[in-house]
Formats: sequence, C-alpha cells, structure tokens
Amino acid sequence: MILPLLACLLLGLLPAVFAQEEQPGKSEEDNGYAQISIFAKALELIRQDYVDENKTSYHDLVDAAMKGMLSSLDPHSQFMDPDDFRDMQDDTRSRFNGLGIEVSMKNGLPTVITAMEDTPAAKAGILSGDQILRINGVSTERMDLQDAINVLRGPAGAKLTLTLLRPSTKEIKEYALQRAEIKIQSVKGARLLDPELTGPYKIGYIRLVQFNEPTADELSKALDELQKQGMQALVLDLRNNPGGLLNSAVDVCAQFLPPNTKVVSTQGRVASQQHDYSTSGAKKERPSFPMVVLINEGSASGAEIVAGALKDLHRAVLVGETTFGKGSVQNVMQLPDGSAVRFTTAKYYTPSKQVIQGNGVTPNIRVGMTTEQERSLFALRNTGNIKPEDDKSIIKARDPQMLRAIDALKGVMIYAQENAPKAQAVKK
Repeated sequence: MILPLLACLLLGLLPAVFAQEEQPGKSEEDNGYAQISIFAKALELIRQDYVDENKTSYHDLVDAAMKGMLSSLDPHSQFMDPDDFRDMQDDTRSRFNGLGIEVSMKNGLPTVITAMEDTPAAKAGILSGDQILRINGVSTERMDLQDAINVLRGPAGAKLTLTLLRPSTKEIKEYALQRAEIKIQSVKGARLLDPELTGPYKIGYIRLVQFNEPTADELSKALDELQKQGMQALVLDLRNNPGGLLNSAVDVCAQFLPPNTKVVSTQGRVASQQHDYSTSGAKKERPSFPMVVLINEGSASGAEIVAGALKDLHRAVLVGETTFGKGSVQNVMQLPDGSAVRFTTAKYYTPSKQVIQGNGVTPNIRVGMTTEQERSLFALRNTGNIKPEDDKSIIKARDPQMLRAIDALKGVMIYAQENAPKAQAVKK
C-alpha cells in the first residue's frame, strides 16, 4: 500500500482519485487508485533498473509523465515547468524573446499559426500554415508543442535554423534566424485609405496584430482619431492575428456593438464552464458605420471570436478566407512548485451557436490570395518603410482581399445614399 500512496501524494492527486471513484458511471477498469498503483510500480521499476541513473529522479520522471499526459489530450493542452509558465505570462504583457512565431500542433507537426509582424520570422517570409520539420537539424516529428516552443524561444541574439514545409506549394526551405526581443504593438496601420481607392467616401483602416492587455484601449484611441477625420466606414484587418486574451477580444467587440451584447459563449462538461461573455455596459457607443473584417487562415482564437460575433450579429461583413479553427478554452492552474497545467475545459460558440474549434469562421465574401501575393504583401509590411504615396499601388497589386473589402463598403454606402430619400419620405 505504501507505494501507491507515495505516488498519489507525489502527484498531488489523492483527493481527485477518491472524488473520481465517487462519480457514477465509472467502469471498474477506470479505477483511479488502481491506475495510480500501476503508474507507481512503473515509476519504481524505472528508478531501480534504468541504465542511466541520472535520468531517473522523481522530478524528471514525473515531469515527463505530466507532459505526456497533457499532450495526449489535444494540441492545446500542455504541462509547463516554472520557466515555461513565466514565459506564458510574459506573452500577455506583449514582450518576450524569440522568433515571433505563434505555433500549434497540426497533423503531428508544429505548425505556424502566424508569424507576427516586425519579428525575425515575419521578416524572413515565414507564412501561416508552414510546417516545422526540423529545428537546428533535429526532427520535430516526436517533439511535443512545449518542447518546440522552448527551443524557438530563448536569449535574444542566439541563432536558429528552421526547416519548413509549405503545404500549399510542397516547397521545403531552410531559414537561418536570430532571436530578438519581441515587443508587440497590437494596433497598427490606422489611417484613412487613399481617395483614389475609396472614391468620395472616407474609409478607415486598422490592423489588429494580437489581443493583449492594452489592445482595446489602443483601438479606442485609433477609432477616436479616425472619427475626428470624418471616417464613414472601416476595414478591420484581423489577418494573421493569432488571438490572445479572451477579455481583450470581448472588449474589442464592445467598440462596435451595443452595451451588454453577448459575443461568445463557452460550454464544457461542468457547470462552471458554461459561460456567456458580453460587452461591458459602461463602454461608449459609436456610430454604426459600415464595416468589413478581413480574415485568413492565420486568424485564430480571439480573432475568430471577434470575427464570428461581428458576422453573427450582422455588424460586419467578413472578407477573405476561412480562419484557423482554434476555438477551445484552456484553463491554466499553477501547481505548488511553480509549474502549471494548461488544459482544455470548454469550446467557444459564436452568438448563433456555431462551433469555432476545428471549423473556423467562414467569410461572407470568399477572396483568396496566391502564396506569392501573401508573401510579398506581408514582407512589405515588415520592412516598416511603406510610404503613404505607395500604399494604394501596393494594395492594387498585391491585396485583392483589401480591394474587395473597399468595393463592398462602397456598395453599402451607395445603396444607403440612394435609399435615404425614400426612407425619409416613408417617415413623413
């Protein structure tokens, strides 16, 4: 009896085991105490007989077991040692060291959700959907997600070599990159678009790079400035936005929707995971100007929540391509030694009860981009040297999604103008 009890105490699972046994409907084979006993036996056999004694500390073996347990559940669940947990906290504060790649597991390989703007990865031309085959020559085939992230991140200045497969072209390419301190400016490119593109209408443009703590406030200031300039319609660009904080995404929705509007809900196994998220009752309302949201395969998580809500509530038209499909909720629970477990507890649902996970959010107007168009457009963005006078020619040559968004907004405003006299006559 001592061995199983020791393992239970070591893992801190004893109370959960007894709680599990009290749940109805559990089979005799799924007896928590019996399974922990088997685990403890295997643990002691490895410690006793494994050839390399320096690999058999309780700490190392249990950490490895925890990693395997979490990674077996789904691509988004993971075990984080204390350093990993601190790195995750740094992400939400918009600063960390690395290459600027947001990754997830897809088809057994670390896959790029997006290469964030103004980072080494984006400047090298890495695109959403690229699969990481090797890191510094080491195959990623059996590497779990956290291990891959740990290698990609590290001290600024260190060099890494990535071997990537681009599924759209079957091209395999090697990239030599250097880590840097990544500082994410979440709101970029706010401006009125060139009149040569928009005609007599003042159409604003804002790009959201990520959803972090300051995003909603930065967006509010950008919208205030554009409204002062007479903005009549808006293109909100969520392409290659990997998401971020849920509350930030909800607060972004609040800039465009009435107070106390439900924008997303979560549903899980237990009552505590059934939750509706609504816009704040204290947020100021803005004019209901026509709006288009640009999305693509690199739009994930929080970006999908915003896009799905604005589409379902008929606040915006979505233009582009179906989003990534990362719509699950992960709870992060810190453990006594400073490590943490991150595991999926629920799925996100749009206001019309559409499941985001695995499906993504589909555009109202589907407009694709070639790999070359995408590569050249995002490469130009990352030079940081686009002159205002060059903006319109870049859009015309390389951004069919933006052109379609502008056309859609112009059509809406033309229709509204033509029907305004009729509506006034009806009121009289």
